[in-house]
Amino acid sequence: MTKLITSFRDAHRFLSNFYLAPVEFEREIYPSSEHAFQAAKTVDAEDRRIIREEKSPGKAKRLGQQITLRDGWEEMKVWVMEEIVKNKFENNADLRILLLRTGNAKLVEENTWGDKIWGVYDGEGENWLGKILMKVREELWDG
Repeated sequence: MTKLITSFRDAHRFLSNFYLAPVEFEREIYPSSEHAFQAAKTVDAEDRRIIREEKSPGKAKRLGQQITLRDGWEEMKVWVMEEIVKNKFENNADLRILLLRTGNAKLVEENTWGDKIWGVYDGEGENWLGKILMKVREELWDG
């Protein structure tokens, strides 16, 4: 039976995009993968700077909900998230070890805020963040 991790809190907080760990995206360092993802939504350098300098991942997310989206964002957002998450775990050795220690556990971001794209809400959702984390884990094992 495969282990199931459904909460990216407490001992598994490091799986969350809100976990503060430096991430590089397009030659800039962001305080978290949430910051990098929100900044990636736009090509406006000033909007990216404002998001990058925000202290809180939650506030960075709110800023990202107010910016003008770059052309083609909906088609590229899963790929962008994958690149950002990969960078997070490739460049933070302590987090890489923690991710690898999840073994073959199925990673599901169950949430209470209604996110059915990146996670699962009320038993429904695409769980893209969980899928990306498992893919990155597999690639780290292979690498």
